[in-house]
Amino acid sequence: MTTTTATNSQTNASVIIRNEQSSDYQRVEDLTRAAFYNLYMPGCVEHYLVHVMRGTKDFIEPLDLVIELAGQVIGSIMYTRAWLTDDAGNVKPILTFGPLAVDPAFQRQGYGKMLIEASFNIARALGEDTVVIFGMPANYVARGFKCCRDLNVSLPDGSYPAAMMVKTLRPEVLGDRHWHYAESPVMAIAVADAEAFDNQLPAMAKHWQPSQEEFNIISRATITVLAE
Repeated sequence: MTTTTATNSQTNASVIIRNEQSSDYQRVEDLTRAAFYNLYMPGCVEHYLVHVMRGTKDFIEPLDLVIELAGQVIGSIMYTRAWLTDDAGNVKPILTFGPLAVDPAFQRQGYGKMLIEASFNIARALGEDTVVIFGMPANYVARGFKCCRDLNVSLPDGSYPAAMMVKTLRPEVLGDRHWHYAESPVMAIAVADAEAFDNQLPAMAKHWQPSQEEFNIISRATITVLAE
């Protein structure tokens, strides 16, 4: 069990970062739903992903963390196993995280940053050295994530999504090789299954907002490599 007491430099509030416990499950799913609802689509799927990923073979339990303020869980980060394969077929186990969620009442106050940095420290102690994620770059470049093209990490089809970013926890771990990224099958959830799960919960209003179009643009964008 990992438990860390830290002070938020933005708010000067004392928080506890610890491993998620079964008693936290409902709270974490609820805050994840609140954090993502209507953000990338009308409704969301992330709370369903949280619900199904725990206990799967690729779930990394030591990196299943919550942040607690005044006895209340206000945020969560979860990791699963992923893989990089170079052009010679060598496979390198790595990490990906998501969902990373902070209760809307506590967003933009540094709590997500604290969860990310705490998880990086634990990952290093576990001997992990690389994290690949998909997300809005503006949210993650300050945490040291780089463009996937700059570190020569592509999808299996050779494309470089603009939303795919790489963080190395130790210097030069990827060398000068070309790597193909693959994530756990648990990440490939069906929207219909997520909607059926959501329909069992207290109703929330689905609506359009501009962040959905921003996500639509970045999720379809790829990085073009120009000939030198």
